[in-house]
Amino acid sequence: MKGQRIGYVRISSFDQNPKRQLEQVQVDKVFTDKASGKDTQRPELDALLSFVRDGDTVVVHSMDRLARNLDDLRRLVQKLTKRGVRIEFAKESLSFTGEDSPMANLMLSVMGAFAEFERALIRERQREGIALAKQRGAYRGRKKSLSEPQIVELKRRIAEGEQKATVARDYGISRETLYQYLRTG
Repeated sequence: MKGQRIGYVRISSFDQNPKRQLEQVQVDKVFTDKASGKDTQRPELDALLSFVRDGDTVVVHSMDRLARNLDDLRRLVQKLTKRGVRIEFAKESLSFTGEDSPMANLMLSVMGAFAEFERALIRERQREGIALAKQRGAYRGRKKSLSEPQIVELKRRIAEGEQKATVARDYGISRETLYQYLRTG
């Protein structure tokens, strides 16, 4: 009996399009996580790991979509292949069955290391860009949710003993945001 082809998609933010990752690939079922790569809470990946059976093939757009780092990638590939599940990475044109040659294992390590290195470079460039923008005065962070009169009113209501959760709800902000407004002069 031929197994199913199961797709796994991970997007980092809700405004990204998950369909793009496996649009040219035929799969029977897709599991999609909306989580950062560094996030250890990936419920759809956990569901996929529970769902797949011996003979199935897991298809992922690229290695960096499946794993947070090289150790995580190796662990997941090994976990799947030990159960008789084949794993394919479309972008890298690589597949692993558990009966892989030393060359296949080397390719997994090298490609996984490059993906991890690339993410580290992106984070470093992002930090450098933010630091330069701050020096120029161009980076001020996120725009405030409330106007100055609203902040004054919010502080007055809290000073009069109103519950913070109620005030935060009235203004459509989180309690943490409310606390940030209260901390500022």
